[in-house]
Amino acid sequence: MSETTTGTDAKPPTGRRERKKAATRRALAEAALRLFLERGYEQVGIREIADAADVSTTTLFKHFPVKEALVFDEDADQEARLLAAVRERSPGQSIPAALREHALCYRIAAVDSDADFTAFVDLVENTPALRDYGQRMWLRHETALACVIAEESGLADDPACAALAHFALEAPRAARGSADPRRAVTRAFDLLERGWDAVASRG
Repeated sequence: MSETTTGTDAKPPTGRRERKKAATRRALAEAALRLFLERGYEQVGIREIADAADVSTTTLFKHFPVKEALVFDEDADQEARLLAAVRERSPGQSIPAALREHALCYRIAAVDSDADFTAFVDLVENTPALRDYGQRMWLRHETALACVIAEESGLADDPACAALAHFALEAPRAARGSADPRRAVTRAFDLLERGWDAVASRG
C-alpha cells in the first residue's frame, strides 16, 4: 500500500520496547482506518478508536497528536520511496517521469488497484480534513526531494530543483474533481517534463 496504515515496507523495530510501541501504533492506525471506512471520518470519535485498540486516549495521543495522523502512518517510508524513485529510476528515464510514475503508483488509485488502496484513496479524497492533511504531509518531503534532484541532475544550488520538487508533490491536486484522475496527473507532469527539459539543457 502507499499512504495507508498497512504498508509492509517498514523495517521491524528490534528491541522489545520498540516492538511493543510499534504494535500499539499499528493497532491504533488499523482500528482507526477500519472505523473510518465503515462509518466515515467525521462519525468516529477518538475514544472509540482507543477502545477498539484497547488503549487509553492518552496512549493514542502519544502516538498520534491529531486525529488526521491516524490515517497517515508511513511518513518515513513514504519519503524513502519518493527519494528512491529519483535515485533508482531506469536508465534514460527523466526525473519528472520517475516522479510521475511514483505519483501514479502511490497517490492515485487505478482501475485495477487493490480494493483496500482504492477505498483508502476515496476516503481521503472525500474528506477535506484528510485531503488537506495528506497534502501537507507530502509537502514535508519537499526539501529532501529537492536535494536528491540536485544531486541526480548535477544542478546544485539551482532553484529549479526546489521548484520541480514542489510542483511534483503538488501535481496530484490536478486530479481532484477530474473524471480521469490518472490522465490529469499525467498531463500535469507533461508540463513539468517540458519545463525541466529546458532547464536541464541549459544546466
